[in-house]
Amino acid sequence: MTHHQPAIETSPKVSDEIRKTTCYMCACRCGINVHMKDGKVAYIEGNRDHPVNKGVLCAKGSSGIMQVNAPSRLKNPKLRVGPRGSGEFKDISWEEALTIATDWMKPLRETAPEKLAFFTGRDQSQSFTGMWAQAYGTPNYAAHGGFCSVNMAAGGIYTMGGAFWEFGQPDWDRAKLFMIFGVAEDHDSNPIKMGIGRLKANGGKIYGVNPIRSGYNAVADEWVGITPGTDGLFILALVHELLKAGKVDLNYLAQFTNSPVLVNDDPKSDDYGLFLRNKSGKMQVIDRKTGKLAAFDKKGVKPDLAATHKIGKTPYRTVFQLMAEKYLSDEYSPDAVAERCGISAGRIRAIAADIARVAFDEAFELDIPWTDFRGDKHKTMQGRPVAFHSMRGISAHSNGFQTARALHMLQIILGSVEAPGGFRFKPPYPKPVEGHPKPHFGVTPGKPLNGPHLGYPQGPEDLGLKEDGTAVRIDKAFTWENPLSAHGLMHMVISNAHAGDPYKIDTLFMFMANMSWNSSMNTSGVMDMLTDKDEDGEYVIPRIIYSDAYSSEMVAYADLILPDTTYLERHDCISLLDRPICEADAMADSIRWPVIEPDRDVRGFQSVLIDLGVRLGLPGFVDAKGEAIYKDYADYIVNHERRPGVGPLAGFRGKDGKGVGRGEPNPNQLQAYIDNGGFFEAHIPENAAYFKPWNAAYQKWAVEVGLFDHEQPYLFSIYSEPLRKFQRAAEGIGEHQPPEH
Repeated sequence: MTHHQPAIETSPKVSDEIRKTTCYMCACRCGINVHMKDGKVAYIEGNRDHPVNKGVLCAKGSSGIMQVNAPSRLKNPKLRVGPRGSGEFKDISWEEALTIATDWMKPLRETAPEKLAFFTGRDQSQSFTGMWAQAYGTPNYAAHGGFCSVNMAAGGIYTMGGAFWEFGQPDWDRAKLFMIFGVAEDHDSNPIKMGIGRLKANGGKIYGVNPIRSGYNAVADEWVGITPGTDGLFILALVHELLKAGKVDLNYLAQFTNSPVLVNDDPKSDDYGLFLRNKSGKMQVIDRKTGKLAAFDKKGVKPDLAATHKIGKTPYRTVFQLMAEKYLSDEYSPDAVAERCGISAGRIRAIAADIARVAFDEAFELDIPWTDFRGDKHKTMQGRPVAFHSMRGISAHSNGFQTARALHMLQIILGSVEAPGGFRFKPPYPKPVEGHPKPHFGVTPGKPLNGPHLGYPQGPEDLGLKEDGTAVRIDKAFTWENPLSAHGLMHMVISNAHAGDPYKIDTLFMFMANMSWNSSMNTSGVMDMLTDKDEDGEYVIPRIIYSDAYSSEMVAYADLILPDTTYLERHDCISLLDRPICEADAMADSIRWPVIEPDRDVRGFQSVLIDLGVRLGLPGFVDAKGEAIYKDYADYIVNHERRPGVGPLAGFRGKDGKGVGRGEPNPNQLQAYIDNGGFFEAHIPENAAYFKPWNAAYQKWAVEVGLFDHEQPYLFSIYSEPLRKFQRAAEGIGEHQPPEH
């Protein structure tokens, strides 16, 4: 008798169509294949062709199907009819909702635009929402970054023109030692997991520095169970040991950092601690070849790390000498920090020795010639196979900004940043700190704000203070209390608005900003603030407009609800103008598009903003005749130009769709992205792929593709002159000084 095993279909067909778009279940922005069955989402898997995840998808990404099935989805615009918090609303039409919003906001713009506070959550469209807020004229705009990783971002920008996460990544294929600080596995998800797999397969070693042994620390070769908040001490002890052993890349420091720049070393001088500059403002170094002063970027100059100089009686020393003197001090030795860090001095020394061994004994060269910004030609690219990565674990502390700077200094003195095997930037980064905007505060009724809301102050003169010393912004960002709050302080908005400090607002307008996310873990306090009334029985915060796709905790406390779509029902743009999906070897961006149509009376928030912009007559949203420039967000994505030829999407530009980075709008651009799997990618030329801040080929390519308008090579900042300017103010020097306490 013969027994036949019935055939089993191991890959049953689950769909009749696949639509490719971009995930929105975390900040990784992986490519996804959305399987459709009878017009509905049946299954979500990773897109194997996508540069971010190569087909890998986590459980969160797969569960995105629940976003379009969630019973908590809002179904139509709503107007509050009961007390705040009661959840009592009446359904209204979109026309009525937009009319109400316009009636609330238009008088404010014409008289006191600062009385509108517009804050968004993790919406990934900040170049657009920021443009809208700037056109409206309010200084009160920011997104979620101010309570997320602003210390990490700002510490990186001020030190080297970029940071971890969306700014860059380790050179996974060439790194031999990888040290990861304070990263939860659900934050840096698929891309870093894939990278760790590649590094391990190549025989690389991983150190996990974290108080708890979870996730990445569990797969590390060595777990360093540090005391929370002491990462900076540990890092500076490593710096101490490397300097003591002479295991630093002196050539790299001399060529590519401000280590050879001369600093005023006279404590009696008002310019004490500031750089020596020439008449055109360029930093000065001593040229080893001539022994004379020269601009840092002069063709052929060979900066001297050990130089000293005098002008009159004023002495000058180099940044390198100041750094060595400071960090060779015994206060940074392993013995001095071990007890506080919870790591033995012997182990700190062993880790430093391991880092030095890999960085210098396992150094290698790539046979790729390149030319630097001074015109010097290099036959090879020097590799340093040591890479670092970190996120909120070190930055979400009161010392997080300086800890981030210390970590960047560690990798810089090794010569590993932008070197083969080290940490590499993703386009459009890196950019010099001077190449980033400063924050702007020029409020004029009926006019746009005089520039971008957020940025990087270069000194006290860039703070957002009125003549009486009070804050321009409701969140008190860019004040003496919070001078370097580069992403704003979203978590302070509701409490400050409730307190009327620094002033009262009229309308709070929020998007994707649920109080459970943005309340500094004090939802009960936020609910009290939102429902509090003054002596006249009126709400202390008079009006609240809120947009969300779901009936979240914030909805019940708002007055007007503008229901958003889910990420599978709308157009989105993951743009080089904002937070792109680039890799170190390529610039890339992507889209989301409506793989299904909403089954409710909801609209994508960005399209709602465009409608409101037209109704309010905002510049950039209406033409000279007052007619709408864009019909919706999809139209904006295709036709908006931030600079001539440079728009939200870099791919398929020009009428023929062949333009990369620059080119006139292409009416078929979105369809080209859809046909390409929802993304675009353009690889950096081989001779431009490393040493980006100083590589002449990269600087030229970056201008060609619209990342920059002009070449902007710069030096990494071991020493931060903007921070010294704030110190001087605290010492009572200069026109701008903090108030007495």
